[in-house]
Amino acid sequence: MLDFEAAPIESSQMRRAGKGLLSLALMDARNHTLRWMSALEAALTEPPLGVPMQPELNPPLWSLGHLGWFQEYWISRNVQRQRGEHADPGSLRLASIDPFSDEWYDPTLAPHGARWQLPLPHAQATRQYLADTLETTLELLEHTPEEDGAMYFYRLALFREDMQCEAFAEMSQTLGFDAGLLPLLGTLATRVPLLFPASRWSLGTGPHGFAFDNERPAHEHAVPEFEIDAQPITWAQYCEFVEDGGYDDVSQWSSEGWAWVQQEGRRTPRHVDQMRQSVMLQRFGKLTRVPMSQPAMHVSWYEADAWCRWAGRRLPTELEWELAAHTGPSRGLRFGQVWEWTAGSFRPYPGFTPGPDRSYSQPAFGAHKVLRGASFATRERMRNPKFRRFLLPHRDDVFSGFRSCAI
Repeated sequence: MLDFEAAPIESSQMRRAGKGLLSLALMDARNHTLRWMSALEAALTEPPLGVPMQPELNPPLWSLGHLGWFQEYWISRNVQRQRGEHADPGSLRLASIDPFSDEWYDPTLAPHGARWQLPLPHAQATRQYLADTLETTLELLEHTPEEDGAMYFYRLALFREDMQCEAFAEMSQTLGFDAGLLPLLGTLATRVPLLFPASRWSLGTGPHGFAFDNERPAHEHAVPEFEIDAQPITWAQYCEFVEDGGYDDVSQWSSEGWAWVQQEGRRTPRHVDQMRQSVMLQRFGKLTRVPMSQPAMHVSWYEADAWCRWAGRRLPTELEWELAAHTGPSRGLRFGQVWEWTAGSFRPYPGFTPGPDRSYSQPAFGAHKVLRGASFATRERMRNPKFRRFLLPHRDDVFSGFRSCAI
């Protein structure tokens, strides 16, 4: 493959990309994956590409091979690929180029706990599988009609690969090594909260272009007047909660959140070593003093909710967050440095229809919480204010923060 990086393309344009732009993006994504693979090989040497079994991690060789499998399964092996979102997920598949690929990489056949015991191919064989599956994908794309249905699985495979590369970035923070592939996290000038008048807003994504299944269908809501922070909560603001004994005051926490704090023994967010006058934290394996004006990061939903209770504020709803993200930037609202927790649980929109990949949204409905926006580690083409990321409320290994609303 050519070693190049495609020019940044915003998500709204990428979701409607034709085969020329999509071909370049798929090559760029695969090259970025291979850069991460090299960085992982350099950092994880004993055993090669080995990681401890943890709920939020996958073996790197499994994640890498799964990317090739995902493309092959949903594109070259899928005889219904041109039906897009209407493809039957249970239809027969063509044979894989590797007879064991389903056994290794299909998440329904290889659940999380079993992935460490699988006889996965070694690194060079995995690289070859990634090269072969991409080559076939690009050949098929060249002869595909430029229609939303026919483009669907190519766009899906692109965004899934971008999501996986951010997961590698999160892994590097969890395990404590610097891959040298991420931009620096900047600071933002403090701005006063913004007031949005009562209005109506269409939540979700319309019928044209690509959308993840949980973003559809678009549906309109009345939105009462609300006030929301112009930027995520900073370390300076979060420190006030810590110094005021927030982690020792049961009245500031939900019952589930307090149980989590006690179980984990938390007195600060994950990776923080010190929170007196300044914040010292482990950032990619190095003890770092971070500016107090940077967004608080590696915060669980429980911690975000507790801070809001302490401050006499609340987390925004998805509806408020999405309206503000679309209409607030001209007034100084900023997002994209950290993923931002929202108030409600992850639920289907009215009229939801599951996409062909039934393992994506449906298993998470109800128990998970929703994060909106993006982080500094998110590829530009993935940054979309309609995108709904969803995680269990205790997760704090991702680049997560929050903003608040007036009660």
